[in-house]
This record gives sequence, structure tokens and C-alpha cells, in this order.
Amino acid sequence: MSEKIRANSILPGRREDIELHTADGLTLVGELALPADRDPVAALVCVHPLPTHGGMMDSHIFRKAAWRLPALAGLAVLRFNTRGTSSVRGTSEGAFDAAVGERFDVAAAIEYAEFAGLPNVWLLGWSFGTDLVLKYGCDPAVVGAILLSPPLRFATDDDLAVWAESGKPVTALVPEHDDYLRPEEARLRFTPIPQAEVVGIDGAKHLWVGDSERVLDEIVSRVAPGVPTPLPSTWEGPMEVGDGSAYADRTVAAFADIPVAGPRQRRADVDG
Repeated sequence: MSEKIRANSILPGRREDIELHTADGLTLVGELALPADRDPVAALVCVHPLPTHGGMMDSHIFRKAAWRLPALAGLAVLRFNTRGTSSVRGTSEGAFDAAVGERFDVAAAIEYAEFAGLPNVWLLGWSFGTDLVLKYGCDPAVVGAILLSPPLRFATDDDLAVWAESGKPVTALVPEHDDYLRPEEARLRFTPIPQAEVVGIDGAKHLWVGDSERVLDEIVSRVAPGVPTPLPSTWEGPMEVGDGSAYADRTVAAFADIPVAGPRQRRADVDG
């Protein structure tokens, strides 16, 4: 009997706690989720939003990706906490470094995926994580990048030029009502990367609340184009239920008045 897939549904998969070891001597905590009964067709390495503003490996899009995509799309999903970041999985060593020391975190995640033999590795960044992907993720082991709500705050034109020269695919999913960068401006800001695809998502906001399914469909259509989308909304078979209540207060909105080290963040115009 088919059952509806809900926000906290966990579909079958092989999941294991992992540790990443950075070149500057830190241990980061994470998880690798694999299909239960087959080899993955591709892999996502997830780089989360600002940890000073609630971002972590369990931010809801990444949590749902790890809980659903191994079963629905045959994908491997690697999530980890950047330096100083905590979640139910634990706390990574070190401290938030405003997109400087995090270069070693991204490198450690890519290295883990490579040594684990994960195929067709894509980086999936969200908000602050998109800046880390753009600055440090253009690695020979990486196929391409998918960017959710990119603010283009820490990433520079030089960083974009590296991706442009590589020719690797870059897709930016930009919410219509994003707090920082909206589709029209995003198309202008990404012009240094000729191959960049900027997809405006009607009605969506920076946190993608209520739009998880659309985001996962867009990701899968690029990373695993052989998998039909939209993905199924029901599942026939065993299904567990996860607990998302621990993160109810960990949203960007809850930390809106806390300053963040680094370049000044420009906010998008407020809707009239």
C-alpha cells in the first residue's frame, strides 16, 4: 500500500556517520547516504547555509535530500558540518571563519567523495554554502555545481572566472522573493560564467519553505537526467519518520539581527 511522502519521511537507504579530516588538522562530522540496493548513479556533496544563522548539515533541503534521493533517484548524498557547526550528528572541530578556513572543509568533503569512489560528484550549496562552492569547489573531481539561493557575498569575479574557464555546468536556483539576490539581478551577476543557468522559482523565498519538492526535482533533473521528474510523492514499502523538531528555531529569519563577519550583505528590495 502506497503512503504519502511527508516532510520527515525517511525512505530506505544505507546511511553511515562519517568524519572528514581537513588539511589544517580538524575533524568534521557528517553522514553519507547511499541507495539501499544498488550503486549510486551520481553523488551530491551538500554545503550548508551560514552556521551563525542556523545553517548546518540538517538544514531542511539537505535533510530531505538525504532521506529521499537515495531511494527515489539512486543518488548518494554526503552532508557535513563545516568547522564549528553543530547538529544532532555532533559538532565539527574549529570555529566559523567567514569563508576563509572553510576552504579546507570543502576540500576535505571532495576528497572523501573521491576516495569513497562516488560517481559523478556534484556540489550542492545553499546560501553561504554557494559562496564556498564558488570559491573553492571547482575541483577536477567535481562534475558541476547547483546553487540554492546564492547571495554572491563572499564569492568574487575571480572565483566566477575559474568556473567559466572550467566549462563545468553551474545551475543557480533563485527564489522570486529572495532576501538577497533575486532572479533578474542574479542573471546579471552570473554573466561572467557563460554556461551558468539561472532558474527563477516563482513564489519561493530564501529558505525554500513549502518548495522542497520543486527544489529536489530541479536538482535531480540535472544530476541524474535519466530519472523521471517530478519525483514520486508516495512510497510503497518501508518508511521511517525522522524528527525535525530540534531545528524549529534554526532559520535565517530567527538570526536576522545578528551581524556576520565578512563583506557587507546587500539585501534585495522589499516587496511593496
